[in-house]
Amino acid sequence: MAAPQQRTSSWHYLHHTQGHDTTNIAAGRNQIDMTKPISHLSHRKKSSVFYIIHNVRLGRCLGYTLDMLCFRMKMRWHKMFLLLCMAGLCVISVLHFLKALSYVSLSKDLVSLSPSLISGFFWESRPLIPQHIERTDDGTQVLRTPGYYRPPEAVVQQPRPHPSRRSQGMSADELHLKEYVLQEDTAEYFVRTKSGGLCFKPGTKSLDRSPSEKPERSSPRKLSSSLSRQTQQQTQKRRKWVECVCLPGWHGPSCGVPTVVQHSNLPTKDRLTPRLKPRRVINAININHEFDLLETRFRELDGTVDVFLICESNFTAYGEARPLLFRQMLLNGTFDYVKSKVVYVFLDHFPEGGRQDGWIADDYLRTFLTQNGVSRLRNLRDDDLFIIDDADEIPSREGVLFLKLYDGWTEPIAFHMRKSLYGFFWKQPGTLEVISGCTIGMLRTVYGTDGIRLRRREYYTMPTFRQYENKTGHILVQWSLGSPLHFAGWHCSWCFPPEGIYFKLISAQNGDFPRWGDYEDKRDLNYIKWLIKTGGWFDGTKQEYPAADPHEHMYAPKFIMENPKRFGYLIKNPYS
Repeated sequence: MAAPQQRTSSWHYLHHTQGHDTTNIAAGRNQIDMTKPISHLSHRKKSSVFYIIHNVRLGRCLGYTLDMLCFRMKMRWHKMFLLLCMAGLCVISVLHFLKALSYVSLSKDLVSLSPSLISGFFWESRPLIPQHIERTDDGTQVLRTPGYYRPPEAVVQQPRPHPSRRSQGMSADELHLKEYVLQEDTAEYFVRTKSGGLCFKPGTKSLDRSPSEKPERSSPRKLSSSLSRQTQQQTQKRRKWVECVCLPGWHGPSCGVPTVVQHSNLPTKDRLTPRLKPRRVINAININHEFDLLETRFRELDGTVDVFLICESNFTAYGEARPLLFRQMLLNGTFDYVKSKVVYVFLDHFPEGGRQDGWIADDYLRTFLTQNGVSRLRNLRDDDLFIIDDADEIPSREGVLFLKLYDGWTEPIAFHMRKSLYGFFWKQPGTLEVISGCTIGMLRTVYGTDGIRLRRREYYTMPTFRQYENKTGHILVQWSLGSPLHFAGWHCSWCFPPEGIYFKLISAQNGDFPRWGDYEDKRDLNYIKWLIKTGGWFDGTKQEYPAADPHEHMYAPKFIMENPKRFGYLIKNPYS
């Protein structure tokens, strides 16, 4: 009785596990009546049934095995694909890391391990351009390079060629067509001492001298003693590393790094090296009636900036006609001391749509200034420096001079400027951080020679910034001269007498709402005087901080502080 029960179970196993298709196959081949129990079948048919059951089980096993093999193969391919992707990402990351590694500052621990090695690598390596060292009357040696050096006799006997060839004999009507030929800066900024030290002259307190050059204060016997010799040897060894004694506010082995750079967020401070050939600096400004601040800029940057691009229009930013006041001052001799460095840019039309949207006019002023001004410069190099400012933004001389004389900094460049209102006496909290500087190569390639893009567009949003990185081999990293505690310039907003503020109100573009010039009571001179007295704003708010102390550091540009009678309205509140 046990065997039929087992066979019946086998039949039901075949029927229930494999479904009707397998059962029909078995029935079709052996004419098996599925309605009868398996015990009623003949021995031959029973053998066929068990053979079919065995094959079905074997097929299911093989199918399961094949499924597992396929699944494992898929998992292996997926793992292999993921591993290849991860390996590719690692390779790309390593390449980018190696490319960016040169822009990461060395740690202080690494620098302290071998100062002579670091000094020799960054500061005393063989120059790319041969250098000539000449001895002066006082025993020091002056570093000269053939790229920008001319003998003193030639400089004295032959005047510097006029910056523009087309401007000779040019009438006043053609002033805006003058082309400017940039010359090499022949000034001597660095001196080489006997021991090989390269010192920045304005930032160095004293030059390194060997013990034999010092005046003798004791007898020859005392100088020949062993103690004296030991002291001299120690002094000589020590001065191989510290060769320049820096004045306050200057840093670095050559004393050429100002405080605004030392306390900045520049990521490549350990890669700074003096240039053998100074950059030429181009400073671009739009002018309306900010003539006192313009002269202050000229006085502050005259020895550092090589050419000033000054744009003036016969239209205000609002679209009203205005006289060409700066052109008149340029022709009547007011700015003769700097006229040879000025390229006059004349905008004789008002942009379409600028009256309805004032920002169109405001942006177009800087676009036209940059494109017209740069196109008229000759002998321009890609590594020359371009800085575009508003008329009320004055960068400090030390920061601009550093950019002119040093390699190793990144771009674009911003300036932390001291903020003030109506005069330098109403100091505002924080700083104005303005992106306003880059090289000519970056200006052309990344920003399309458009100054407003430099000031208002992030460089990484420009489609050609990768092209510029690949071309130069430099990674673009924005940084700022100065910090919120160390100012790299001055931003004096609405710094006019009451009449000048009135003119600024009616000239403002139709975009910086509310446009206070549209309100008659805001244009009243007595109301404007009250604003200057209290430090208030046109919306009724008042100054929350006391007036600044004129004796504080970076209170105002040096030229203003040296002329208190003329600029008294900017130094001290005239209505307090």
